[in-house]
Amino acid sequence: MRLTDLLSEIPGSTIEGRGDTEVTAAVHDSRRSAPGIIFVAVPGLKADGHDYLRQAISAGASAVAVQADCESRWREVVAETGTPCLVLPDTRAGLARIAAAIAGHPARRLGVIGITGTDGKTSLSHLIDHVLRSAGQPAGLVSTAECRIGDRPLLDTGRFTTPEAPELQGMLREIADAGCRWAVIEATSHGLALHRLDACEFDIGVVTCVGADHLDFHGTVEAYMAAKGRLFEMLGESVHKGIEKTAVLNADDPSFTYLKSVSRARTVTYGPAGADISASDIREEGWASRFTMTAFGERSEVAMPKPGAFNVYNALAAAGASLAAGLDLHTIAGCIGSWPGAPGRMEFIDEGQPFAVVVDFAHAPDALRRVLSLLRSRSRGRLIAVFGSIGEREKDRRAGMGRVAAEAADFTIVTDDNPYTEDRHAILRDIADGLTGAGKREGHDFAVIPDRRQAISHALSMAVDEDVVLLAGKGHEREVHLVDSVYECDDRSVARIGLQELARG
Repeated sequence: MRLTDLLSEIPGSTIEGRGDTEVTAAVHDSRRSAPGIIFVAVPGLKADGHDYLRQAISAGASAVAVQADCESRWREVVAETGTPCLVLPDTRAGLARIAAAIAGHPARRLGVIGITGTDGKTSLSHLIDHVLRSAGQPAGLVSTAECRIGDRPLLDTGRFTTPEAPELQGMLREIADAGCRWAVIEATSHGLALHRLDACEFDIGVVTCVGADHLDFHGTVEAYMAAKGRLFEMLGESVHKGIEKTAVLNADDPSFTYLKSVSRARTVTYGPAGADISASDIREEGWASRFTMTAFGERSEVAMPKPGAFNVYNALAAAGASLAAGLDLHTIAGCIGSWPGAPGRMEFIDEGQPFAVVVDFAHAPDALRRVLSLLRSRSRGRLIAVFGSIGEREKDRRAGMGRVAAEAADFTIVTDDNPYTEDRHAILRDIADGLTGAGKREGHDFAVIPDRRQAISHALSMAVDEDVVLLAGKGHEREVHLVDSVYECDDRSVARIGLQELARG
């Protein structure tokens, strides 16, 4: 694609230098520059891409894209090197549009479903993907836990739930080229606010529930809500593909009124009686649920293989998205009944032991409370919780998680999550302060064991008949990242090995 071809993609853009320069890929990391690459200088949270223009050009970048209001940072470099330059109003937003254009606008060849919310996004994304594929609708999935086409893995996104725009557009192209009908994308508040999801041409938007999270990044609850709202605003901005643009909203959530107000798409509600899609006659059956689902007056029986009210709501939300995708209610109900679950989300580890072991991604106070409350309602023994708290995020959640555990668990083991650049021991102390502040005593009600593998082993060795051990916070993740090192720890594998060793005595 030539630079001149990109002008029509980004209103307000201009070119300095040769407009016939051809580019085959876009990057925002100067270290990945090479001939044929356009390096997009994005002002970031910790560094400004305009400071790396020389490095990108030295590495062979064929062109650069810069932000108009940062002229003092790029004018001299561009003049000295004579590098063709695309000048944009906003390089972060422009990165997505450039990447989509170079990839051939793959989202325009797909039905695209976006899922947002504070909790439950990954489970719902996987459930919708499962329903579509089980009903004979080929789909690709981009989620926190997995990025894949069918069962074939795509790129590992690393630390980011939502990949950066060039990687995401590359995935969408793979999904479209594979002949898929749908792409199911987990849409995080970071990804929405940072324009990673721009040019995804959404057809259906779905929300789980919206609380308050990531305020270290968004600053205010209002800004966080506005980021979630972008998904539903984009429904009215994307190209028409013969699919009625649909916002699937939780009528039982405080976010409903705001999200409905920002969307110009058709609204489908789910939740309590009176919503377009609702559940009645809910029965618990072991670690599963059975209920009657009513959608626009039609009824169908559903066996939800996962426990808890939040999974019933996930089933309703999945039905809303799948109905908007053209499936019929009875097909949807049958597909929900065969769902194996999402990796590391309410995942039971069974090696024949007389107690339950559950791995879940709950890594914030509200999510931890929901999971512990559910497990308490379904268990007759003690509830042993193992968790930590991620570094580089708001610190208040640490003591908050400690307080939740103090209220809802019988014994707590405080351990590593991903400290990243923070002192792991300081994070553990913050969580422990929440426990002691709620009246719990270290050594009696809780223990601090930094190494997560050792913490899991200790929890398993404590458990007896009918207890429940919850390994929370990491879910599908396979590593723990410390300040200066990384160690392997997949909670599921560590638990399986530990249970096998206990069985051998």
